[in-house]
Amino acid sequence: MKTVLEFKARKGQGRISMSTAYAHWEARWLAASPVDCVLVGDSVATVVDGEPTTFAATPEVMARHTAAVARGLGGSKFIIADFPFLAARKGIVPAVDCATLLMRAGAHAVKIEGIDGHEDVIRHLVESGVPVIIHLGLTPQSVNALGGYKVQGKTEAAAEEIITQARTAEAAGACGVVLECVPSEVAQIITVALAIPVIGIGAGPHTDGQVLVFHDLLGLNLGFAPRFVRTFAEAGATVTAGLSAYAAAVADGSFPSAKESY
Repeated sequence: MKTVLEFKARKGQGRISMSTAYAHWEARWLAASPVDCVLVGDSVATVVDGEPTTFAATPEVMARHTAAVARGLGGSKFIIADFPFLAARKGIVPAVDCATLLMRAGAHAVKIEGIDGHEDVIRHLVESGVPVIIHLGLTPQSVNALGGYKVQGKTEAAAEEIITQARTAEAAGACGVVLECVPSEVAQIITVALAIPVIGIGAGPHTDGQVLVFHDLLGLNLGFAPRFVRTFAEAGATVTAGLSAYAAAVADGSFPSAKESY
């Protein structure tokens, strides 16, 4: 999958797999994999930089990581880059500036958290040739307003609000929706109602696809295990074993050997 047209055409034609990537080396592994598409998430701030929230990501930070990922993928995957904190709330001109940075860095689409209050920005970006994916449900950039990282849409009123937001996103021209941490039933209603792909994370099995953080699905995040994550490889254990073996070989003098020396 390399273009937004291929992304949209997968609606109802087979589930879409998406992984995050923040660095060139991760992208090279993903380029060699059958994973469909890649999200350069503002979660780089928490996963890579150890920040408590995603707020530290800026348009410049996102552009730098997007460029690194694009180089690693070498044109092999559809790339979505996150609009960072408040980048869509400053008006049309700053939003266009942010989109310009991300698209020039190699993104094929941008992902924006929320739809309420900036539909005009979304429409303007779409009309300007920027494919936009809208992130609904648990939106990490709004963690303070939400009172923490909690499942959204649990009451009938809250579910109706997310469903309305999803319809509004599609009407504004969005090419896809990401639903995070919402009840499976709500995600299923939205997936059926929309003609664009719906990608879930903690949203149950009925969406058009799934996204997970690269480090989470490979077991590289020490002590981090939210309910919606499945670890598909214990790479973290392999890294730990490798580092221990290296340290031991240095300590006992078996590394480097004569074969590894000049």
